[in-house]
Amino acid sequence: MAHILIVDDSPTEVRKISKILEKYNHEISVAENGMDGVELAKAKLPDLILMDVVMPGTNGFQATRQITRAPETANIPVIIVTTKDQKTDRVWAERQGAKGYLVKPAGEKELINEINNLLP
Repeated sequence: MAHILIVDDSPTEVRKISKILEKYNHEISVAENGMDGVELAKAKLPDLILMDVVMPGTNGFQATRQITRAPETANIPVIIVTTKDQKTDRVWAERQGAKGYLVKPAGEKELINEINNLLP
């Protein structure tokens, strides 16, 4: 069981991902935007973060960069989970420090495999 932070402004997407994670007994925290995601990551130090990209205010790329560059959160793996499916988006996510990239809608098996690959 791991503590996973979901950063996404879509209640539907949060509900869908939460159901999958709960099935595998993961503890869940939720932030509705990038800035809250950065603050929650620092406060709760989750084992992994699932990050949307398109959100109001601080977007997922900006939040990922802040999380992966801050000393206290640099070791937390971030998986981008987004509708953005261009190669340039994947490259940019990697440059911001993301360790994984999934395109919505991510299937259960795909999501869990990506998470398991990054958790110790």
